[in-house]
Amino acid sequence: MTRNVLDVDDLSAEELTTVLDRAAAIKAGEEQDRQLEDETLAMIFEKPSTRTRVSFETGMTQLGGHAIFLGPDDIHLGDSEPIKDTARAVSRYADAIMARLFDHADAEELAEYATVPVINGLTDDAHPCQTLADLLTIREHFGGFEDVSVAWVGDGNNVAQSFVLGAAMVDLDLTAATPQGYGIDAEVLDRAAELGTAPETTHDPEAAVEDADVVYTDVFVSMGEEDEREEKLESFEDFQVTTDLLGDRTLMHCLPAHRGEEVTDEVIESDNAIVWDQAENRLHAQKGLLVWLSER
Repeated sequence: MTRNVLDVDDLSAEELTTVLDRAAAIKAGEEQDRQLEDETLAMIFEKPSTRTRVSFETGMTQLGGHAIFLGPDDIHLGDSEPIKDTARAVSRYADAIMARLFDHADAEELAEYATVPVINGLTDDAHPCQTLADLLTIREHFGGFEDVSVAWVGDGNNVAQSFVLGAAMVDLDLTAATPQGYGIDAEVLDRAAELGTAPETTHDPEAAVEDADVVYTDVFVSMGEEDEREEKLESFEDFQVTTDLLGDRTLMHCLPAHRGEEVTDEVIESDNAIVWDQAENRLHAQKGLLVWLSER
């Protein structure tokens, strides 16, 4: 049966640990190169990206394979051709598909009809590849997940929702501080509770970070939400990560950062920020995932 990763909990807790172990081993040079020689990854993009495109394409090259960029003007995804037909056709050419889409249901349909693994490179609901990189980064900096506390401060968006699930799977202590009306979806909190422990939730960022080792934030206004910009910025006024809020804690951010909105320039340029390690680990985590999926 073809394995797909549309959210991080499509992996079991044991499989998640295995993928992180493979990523760490590949990063350390402990595994052979070119494990995906002559294999092709089809990369479908509805949304633009820096990290997702460069990390997946570079990763496939380093593993000995090839990645094809398929932007919105390159294929007929859901336009003049149904998604299910695109899935069937691309599966005949490529060994795996990575899709960065708006609607999560489109990723689900792609996975339903594809006969090769489908990886969610981001949808409006989830960003599992970012969570893999986040967990790899935390493990590197803190030696594991035990006795590490993370505070999510900001929007309960796709990045937050996948991170909530990943945190539950590795037993990472998490508190999520979001404004009223912008919290984590109840369905995601229920899934986290089934996987391990759902995060504590609050509307008070100062309370959330009080006992935290790590403060994690993301943009307040995501792609496709531009018409909500003024309303959201007003609602998130007290949620900016400043030097006062961060203190001596570690800063994480999935990038790109809107400096001066969710985080100050001073904070993201400080020695407390490990955001560039997160960005680099997108490459290693995805290589670990691609190799693992190729062996299924």
